[in-house]
Amino acid sequence: MDGKEAVVSMENLRRFRHNVMNVNSISAFESIRGGVNENCKDVYFVRFVGVCDTLVTDVRRMDGDMAGRMRDGHVIYRRVLRLPFGCGPDTLLEYEKYYDLWNRRQKASVSTRVLPGCAEYAALLGEGLEKILKIYAGRKAVNASMEKNFVIKMLYWHDFLLEDALRQWEFGRSVKIVLSNLVKQQEYLFACLLTFLGCDVLLLQCEADISAGEEELGLSEKVALGPFGKVNLPEFDGAAVLTGKERTESAKPVSIQRPERAAKPVSIQRPERAAKPVSIQRPERAAKPVLIQRPERAAKPVSIQRPREAAGRAEKSFEQLAQLASSVVMIGIHDRSGKMIGTGSGIMIGPNGYILTNSHVASGGHSYSIRIEEEETVYSTDELIKYHSVLDLAVLRIDRRLRPLPLCTGAQKLLRGQKVVAIGSPLGLFNSVSDGIISGFRKIDGVDMIQFTAPTSHGSSGGALLNMYGEVIGISTAGFDNAQNINLAVGYESILPFIKGFT
Repeated sequence: MDGKEAVVSMENLRRFRHNVMNVNSISAFESIRGGVNENCKDVYFVRFVGVCDTLVTDVRRMDGDMAGRMRDGHVIYRRVLRLPFGCGPDTLLEYEKYYDLWNRRQKASVSTRVLPGCAEYAALLGEGLEKILKIYAGRKAVNASMEKNFVIKMLYWHDFLLEDALRQWEFGRSVKIVLSNLVKQQEYLFACLLTFLGCDVLLLQCEADISAGEEELGLSEKVALGPFGKVNLPEFDGAAVLTGKERTESAKPVSIQRPERAAKPVSIQRPERAAKPVSIQRPERAAKPVLIQRPERAAKPVSIQRPREAAGRAEKSFEQLAQLASSVVMIGIHDRSGKMIGTGSGIMIGPNGYILTNSHVASGGHSYSIRIEEEETVYSTDELIKYHSVLDLAVLRIDRRLRPLPLCTGAQKLLRGQKVVAIGSPLGLFNSVSDGIISGFRKIDGVDMIQFTAPTSHGSSGGALLNMYGEVIGISTAGFDNAQNINLAVGYESILPFIKGFT
């Protein structure tokens, strides 16, 4: 991390050839081992599409065979049902440092938690990232923020899979990775990255295959097993095999569905935080009350309203604010099979298709459908560009020019009692408008929140909270089912740095 590690020149880096032999069964994937000729290694990247009667049995047998070979030191094997969605703020800061290091080294080398200090592997990973970023950037307009978040995600997933596996680097070592149902573009590109590191990769595409665009890359070979369907594949704990701490329960089948999400619409509450009582402490900005007492001889009471002409702008009527609903969208959240499992809301923040919503809305989906007011077209996307689980913010992108809402810049301080308007899609009721006031400022799990009274319900998450000038002062985030009009929004102070580069 100090930048002093030796860097291997590009001319000496290893090269790879993809799929020089056919792999048409799980047993063939197990047994095949890519040959090494000088600086070139053969790797295998295969997609098994659909389901056959023996799939679960074949996967269990492969797990057992590979566990034995791992214990004997002949192979590194990893099989996971899903890649992690996000990481905490401390981890995010760590991976931002890895990204900065990669840039300082002109994208030629990068170190992470895996094999720190190994110059050859750092160079291989650095070049692999550059290759996969070129593929990603070649298919869409990518700004600096999108590049950063893409690379951080690749590095985080890389360490998630390989941190406990690669104890030392050997170019000819057999490393086999099995992943399930990768339908998002970034997930598939991560699988491509693994092959650029010398891994053999098998994708079990039981429920859906990759898009035509990804297939055009020509990196993976397709093997049809049968029709698409849902199967309960067992978990596999590769780290436990290496440490000799295998758990008997790891053999039990685990559903790849998330029934708890499918049974309910997306909640605007954060269940993981519900165990903690809401703090009633006031942040610094609420520490000084606004004085409304009258001086003894004053002819008129001291007004706490903001002069409309102070900033060269006028407050809008409720009818005018309601017209801004055309820049607030309804988001449908879909599972791997395309079934809608809930709805949420989002705010247009950038003309090039960028939509701000909550992380807890986006995290439940594998794809999203976006509805815009007074349009019949429904826009489908799987582009989750950026997210932050602690701030509960995320950015999606659709292929359309948008009319973003103006954002509050803090020129005038927010006050308790000031009027606000909320726009969202509660219970799927598209772009409902409600009004209320700011009733307080709270700090929830370390995040500054605006408490407001404008009514919201499930599905309002990600919607706009506006001041009377029509500026976004917050994004509706949470509410309390057993209370009356106690709702919370993440404020503009957190939103502005998060969406920098998208507006």
